[in-house]
Amino acid sequence: MRHARRRIVRRTARWAAVGGLLLGGAMVTQAVASEPPHAPAAPRTLAQPAGDLGANLVRRLGTARTAGSWVGADGRPVVAVTDQGAAAAVRRAGAEAKPVGHSLDELKSAARTLRSAPRVAGTAWAVDYRTNEVVVRGDRTVSAADWAGLTRVAHGIGAFVRMERTSGTFTTRLNGAQPILSAGGRCSAGFNVTDGRADFVLTAGHCGPTGSQWFADNRATRQVGQTVASDFPGSDFSLVQYSGGRAGDAADVVAIGGGTGVRITGAADAVVGQRVFRSGSTSGLHDGRVTGLDATVNYPEGTVTGLIQTDVCAEPGDSGGPLFSEGIALGVTSGGSGDCTAGGTTFFQPVTKALRALNVKLIVSTQAAPSAGPSPRGSAPAPGAASPGSAAPVGGGPEGTTLLARLTDTRAVGPGLLVVAGSLIALVATRYLRAEQDRRAFRRHYSTMWG
Repeated sequence: MRHARRRIVRRTARWAAVGGLLLGGAMVTQAVASEPPHAPAAPRTLAQPAGDLGANLVRRLGTARTAGSWVGADGRPVVAVTDQGAAAAVRRAGAEAKPVGHSLDELKSAARTLRSAPRVAGTAWAVDYRTNEVVVRGDRTVSAADWAGLTRVAHGIGAFVRMERTSGTFTTRLNGAQPILSAGGRCSAGFNVTDGRADFVLTAGHCGPTGSQWFADNRATRQVGQTVASDFPGSDFSLVQYSGGRAGDAADVVAIGGGTGVRITGAADAVVGQRVFRSGSTSGLHDGRVTGLDATVNYPEGTVTGLIQTDVCAEPGDSGGPLFSEGIALGVTSGGSGDCTAGGTTFFQPVTKALRALNVKLIVSTQAAPSAGPSPRGSAPAPGAASPGSAAPVGGGPEGTTLLARLTDTRAVGPGLLVVAGSLIALVATRYLRAEQDRRAFRRHYSTMWG
């Protein structure tokens, strides 16, 4: 009876080991046939606007019947309309219609008139879709005489041009995610881009002219690269070509501090009312909302147009740093007023315009966050619910993953190899135990025979 029980145990162990070998082999085959979970993501570009429904309605209905769109507090797109027919079309499409008195054509005409007036450094203006106004701001450097002259121009346009004085000074933020330094000062790296042959840093144009050398340390020993294209004033973007030609690991990640970052999965145009996040090498990560588009800023160095206006704070050294939301690249930091103690206004160069002008593509991740895609009915996430995007280590990647983590990842080859190894050990141990038991039985048998 005892010998029969042993045979059953041995057979069970042997078949379990054989089954383990078959299972492990199947796991390895499946893992090899599929994409490794930690393989570097192939760069690709996306363009999924946060408020595409509202923007599409404005394009379809025309700028004479609409006056812009924005994201409401509930995340639903709102379109300003000038007639009942346009309002009905907006509601049928699933957006909210807001009747206004001035069309987008009128608002843009007012902005053109302001640009044609004598230039006054320290002033800025942008279209506020939500109030159906063009808001003109003047900082503390604008003299009373200059402000009075610009006010006369505004009054000549109409009552929908609103004048405001602001504290602080409108300046470029020279001096982000990661800091880059040159002889001209310090800026922040924006986004990594490529032309298919080499990789670049997209940053602010005022950071330095073509030919500027950039370093990752203040001793100029760790070279980042050289500015190969720059547009400022007018626009505010530039390209810094990496000295080694490639951006390296985690090229799709922007730093937000503490060794962490956010994966960038695409590029889009900003939407008024959208909650956004900015990272810079001076002040770190801060958030706020888009308050205006197509803004014009008269910096002391020159006039820049077509900017994104926000209530996000920024400080010197944050220039060029990334503006993003839900992992979508929106802009690079240009300038503004105030600081991150008292708050202020910050302007950003739109990424989409810079990419088109420079003929480059954003280096993005295929590991998109679940919330980074389009929302139902084409609306953006509610401003209060927006997040920076999917978290990722700065400079991370396969090299930063431990051997144990790779071996125990159920989607990788490691688990199958572990099962195969364990099954082989079990099979060898079973055969060894059986042979040892047979030898003992043999000795007992002959010892009784020969006494």
